[in-house]
Amino acid sequence: MKNFIHSLTFFRLLSGPFIFILIIGTKSFGAALLIFLFASLSDYWDGFLARKYNLESELGEVMDPIADKVLTLFLIMALVAHLQSPFIAFLGALILAREFWVSALRSINSRNSRLEATKVTLLAKIKTLVQFCAFGFFLASIYLNNNFIEFIAYFILFSSFIIAYQTALSYTIATFRR
Repeated sequence: MKNFIHSLTFFRLLSGPFIFILIIGTKSFGAALLIFLFASLSDYWDGFLARKYNLESELGEVMDPIADKVLTLFLIMALVAHLQSPFIAFLGALILAREFWVSALRSINSRNSRLEATKVTLLAKIKTLVQFCAFGFFLASIYLNNNFIEFIAYFILFSSFIIAYQTALSYTIATFRR
């Protein structure tokens, strides 16, 4: 079971580059959407199964957020390239900068034995869910060639940006509070 849980995380890690190729290289938008949906669901299932069967591991703890970041990075890059959207580029860059900042905070807290300061919160999990919803809506809008769904995707992406920076602020305050 532990190997299956890890394979879900690695599937998500490898999905990002594959989805990028499907969008940019082959214009296979339906396949990209389908793989993204499976990758998104794997984010839930790997954590759920690890907790349910008490199989949480150091590898999973480290790789799960990295897999999310890699998937996010490749989706932002693919969406910017395909939609030629400065808005997605700017928000995407800010979202990725937030990820680097939070990773730095986690490193600082790890070195100072203060892991609780940057422990994943419910709001951070909601942030990932909302980001993945935005990406799903963007991919669906491309696949269906639907501007209304794309409009909704922009709104959801902006919402995820707000949540991302709220969690970054919370982590920053917890890290530097004495």
